[in-house]
Amino acid sequence: MIPKDHPRYQSLITRKKLAQYTLTGVVSLEGLTAHGRGEAFDYLIGERTTESAKLAERIAAAMLISARHPVISVNGNTAALAAQQIAALQEASGAIVEVNLFHRTEERVKKIEELLRDNGCDVFSGVAEQLLPLSHDRAWCRREGMFSADVVLVPLEDGDRCEALVRMGKKVIAIDLNPLSRTSRSATLTIIDELTRALPEITAACKELSKDECRQLTASVDNHYLLSEAIREINLRLCHAMD
Repeated sequence: MIPKDHPRYQSLITRKKLAQYTLTGVVSLEGLTAHGRGEAFDYLIGERTTESAKLAERIAAAMLISARHPVISVNGNTAALAAQQIAALQEASGAIVEVNLFHRTEERVKKIEELLRDNGCDVFSGVAEQLLPLSHDRAWCRREGMFSADVVLVPLEDGDRCEALVRMGKKVIAIDLNPLSRTSRSATLTIIDELTRALPEITAACKELSKDECRQLTASVDNHYLLSEAIREINLRLCHAMD
C-alpha cells in the first residue's frame, strides 16, 4: 500500500494503475515506456499546469464545443488513467469517444471499450476500417467517427497519426508533455500538461465559455507561441533550480 503522505504519491499511484492494467491487457508493455518518457518531461515543468497550458486548455475547450463533429481518441494508457475524466469531458463537450490503438487486437479494443463504458463513457464502436493514410494499425477507425471528424482530441499520441489527421484537413488537439515531439509540433493545438491534470481543466472550460469567448479563442490559435512559452517556462524553472 502506498502511503498518501509519500512525496511521490500521485506518481506511484499512476505507475501502479498502469502496471495493473498491463496485466489485464488494457495497457501494452510499450505503453509503460511511453509513460516513463512523458513523466520525465513532467519533472521539467514542475509537475504542475503552467500558464501556457491553462491557455491551451481553454482554447481546446473552445475548439471542441465549437466543432461540427468532435472526437476524443482513446488508447490504452488514456483509458487506464482517465476513463472517468474522459466521460466527464464527453458530457461537457458532446464529443464522440472512439478507441484507436497502435498495438491493436480486437480483444484489446473490446477491453478498453468495456473499461470506458464502465466509467460512464458512451463509446462509439462498431465496424472499423483502414481509413487513415497510415501503414500500421492506427489506420483503423470508424467511418462515422474519427474519419468524419473535424476536430480530434488525441491524448498521448503517435506523431505520424497526428500528421496524417492534419493532412486530412482535421484540427488536432494533442496532450503531450514533450514540447519538442513530432506530435507537439504538427498538431493544430498542443497542451503541454499531464493527462489527468489537463482533462478536468478542459472539461471545466467547456462548461464556462460563452460563444463570444469561443470565437475569440478559436480565432487566435498559435501553436508555435504556446510551444515556445512551454519551453520558456521549462528553462525558467531549470534556471531557478540551479540557483
